[in-house]
Amino acid sequence: MTNAGPEHDRSTEVAVQFKAIASKLTLPTAPRISRPSAKSVRSGILSVAVMGLVVPGLFATVALPAYAFRSPDAAIQASGELETLKKADAQNLTVAGSASVLSASRDGFGATSPEELAAAREAEAAAAAAAAVAASGPSISDLLANPPYPSFDLASVASVALQYQGVPYVYGGATPAGFDCSGFVSYVYAQFGIALPHSVSGIAAMGTPIATEAALPGDIVTLPGHNGIYLGDGMFIDAPDYGDVVRVRPIYDSGYYIVRIGI
Repeated sequence: MTNAGPEHDRSTEVAVQFKAIASKLTLPTAPRISRPSAKSVRSGILSVAVMGLVVPGLFATVALPAYAFRSPDAAIQASGELETLKKADAQNLTVAGSASVLSASRDGFGATSPEELAAAREAEAAAAAAAAVAASGPSISDLLANPPYPSFDLASVASVALQYQGVPYVYGGATPAGFDCSGFVSYVYAQFGIALPHSVSGIAAMGTPIATEAALPGDIVTLPGHNGIYLGDGMFIDAPDYGDVVRVRPIYDSGYYIVRIGI
């Protein structure tokens, strides 16, 4: 049989006590026809009074909660365990030393100076020019070795120059893949067997300055740091600048002068 615990044992003990007390009590019997004696009346009242005192006490004892019967040793043990937990700081969490540790870092950054930007642009332009030369047709040296127009004529120079409208400006370019200003002039003249330097000042030094009124299409227009091929009526064709293409436009600076090659 399963032990029901301290509560069951206490209830059984109370029941036995109650039974023992009840067996000693003399309960009043049914009234007789005859008048009861004073002694019997007193005995009955006493019995009822005893029952009124004993029975509530017995039930109050049965109703006590189980923890009221807990032994002092158990309470002392529970209190000791609580103090142990407090001292041990049971809420602390121990992490193994082998656990992964995440680290955070910030990417570095720097500033680019205007000089570095300019150098980068020049390097890109030079690379583009080299690529243009590699992808183009005959070079200036090829044309000079075998000129397609062996007979020099200014009108023919102007006509050949017009064939390259729309070619993009490329710094250092001297082929139909891309021209800069002096590279364009040198390339056109090379087709007539005339070698010109790839330089605005060098070309101007090779030519003979003439009056503006005497200029003919095919002559060379020289401006500060720039040149092109004259077309007449204040117009010329040139390779303007970055982002532009070879095109016909008015001579934009009144400080220009004309040079002629071959005289």
